[in-house]
Amino acid sequence: MKKLLITGAWRYTDEQYEALIKMGYEITLMPDERGALPRGAEDAEVIVCNGLFLYHDLDLFPNLRVVQLTSAGLDRVPMEKMRERGIEVFNARGVYSVPMAEYALFGVLFLYKQSRFFDAAQSAHEWKKHRGILEICGKRVLIVGAGSVGSECAARFSAFGARVRGIDLYPRVDESYEEIASLDCLKDELAGADIIVLTLPLTAETRHLINGEALSCVKPEAVLVNIARGAVVDTEALVSALRERRLFGAVLDVFEEEPLLPESPLWDMENVIVTPHNSFVGDGNGKRLFGVIKNNLERIL
Repeated sequence: MKKLLITGAWRYTDEQYEALIKMGYEITLMPDERGALPRGAEDAEVIVCNGLFLYHDLDLFPNLRVVQLTSAGLDRVPMEKMRERGIEVFNARGVYSVPMAEYALFGVLFLYKQSRFFDAAQSAHEWKKHRGILEICGKRVLIVGAGSVGSECAARFSAFGARVRGIDLYPRVDESYEEIASLDCLKDELAGADIIVLTLPLTAETRHLINGEALSCVKPEAVLVNIARGAVVDTEALVSALRERRLFGAVLDVFEEEPLLPESPLWDMENVIVTPHNSFVGDGNGKRLFGVIKNNLERIL
């Protein structure tokens, strides 16, 4: 039997837990990734986790051959060291794409339809109209990072009649987009975009990709949505652009420092939506994630 370590990064149902045992795995459970390693954890050949290697050195697992992440990003894993040791790493690609795409659409609609204004009016029992309502139909949407999340976003904005373009490290032809251009074209694409959705991974190349220079290319009617990683955006540059009304608004689910500090000016900006890294949550995630875990663990056996 292969030795499997699963952490509390995801809560398994009794049926899912039993399914792993029936597949032939001897399971060690570690409820808290920050805590001490349970007995037998060091013998693990396969680990299913999220941030385990932020708190425990990879060298503690000499028999490790496979890591299955419950997250889509790889930035919490020492990938170079994994490659050196020949450890195969699977992510949760596609698991969270649907709720994240719905969140991106919701955020833009929240700003476009002046939801904050009408909520305040309802709370005050005031019958007040607003003449500044915007439409997604006909707008130009730029999705920076045309992976699984980006493509789900593309499908939803297209359904609303938007024109969708993409930017990706690896351009390709894709029917979900008018065109997917290379990263070299970012500034030109930013200049023409009404809605900018960030869904790309955080790497050395993408850190602070959206900085002061990039934001200077964006038109003041544009909305920026970040559901990627906080450090893809230079926070100071973004705050300046919002304060100076060089952006219509921003929808932010991720931040350079999390939790977002209470004194951050982003909390109190009327044209900003702040959520606590929550866009990935959806009632279909459990089924999708276990499907990914099960398929990969079956392949390993």
